[in-house]
Amino acid sequence: MASMIRKQSVKPKVIEQTRPSREEAQDAVSTLLRWAGDDPTREGLRDTPARVARAYEEWFSGYKIDPEDYMKRTFEEVEGYDEMIVLRGIRFESHCEHHLAPIIGKAHVGYLPSNRVVGISKLARVVEAYARRLQVQEKMNAQVASCIQRVLNPKGVAVVIEAQHQCMTTRGVHKAGVTMVTSTMLGAFRKDPMTRREFLTIIGNPASSLDG
Repeated sequence: MASMIRKQSVKPKVIEQTRPSREEAQDAVSTLLRWAGDDPTREGLRDTPARVARAYEEWFSGYKIDPEDYMKRTFEEVEGYDEMIVLRGIRFESHCEHHLAPIIGKAHVGYLPSNRVVGISKLARVVEAYARRLQVQEKMNAQVASCIQRVLNPKGVAVVIEAQHQCMTTRGVHKAGVTMVTSTMLGAFRKDPMTRREFLTIIGNPASSLDG
């Protein structure tokens, strides 16, 4: 009985989160403007809190989306096609969860279909859905790959993301022109070096494509 009590006592509490109202969000922006040293009531800043609230609705709209919904409509009439499918250069804008600074980059997504494929725009929408959340690049990389793997159940999934982080270029060490590259390889892309090499050859040199 004592051991059961101890186990129950360490159970974490579930905290209910209530979304603030738009007015509360705008008040928070006004507070930040005052903290930065400016006057939110002056003409140039008077509408800024409302503008920021609307921008947040767009930047973080991914929280309202289930990316798996994009992948559920698939096609099986592909005449037995089972070779690699790659969508490269999917541009995205996200925000760093540590500083709320922009992350701007491109994703390259590939998979080896088993018996069904998905419309190519859906792959881009999955990237977009995860990007429009507060993110860490490594986490976003894994989320995109796992979503495709769960829904399509292909022979393998590969996702490479390259991005520039404004939390590094505009603050801190102030190092501009630095690109972070991450990758997630599942199934055949992880097990078969030739498959992985073919994918990397198709997407080319990731870092150079950020300038396009």
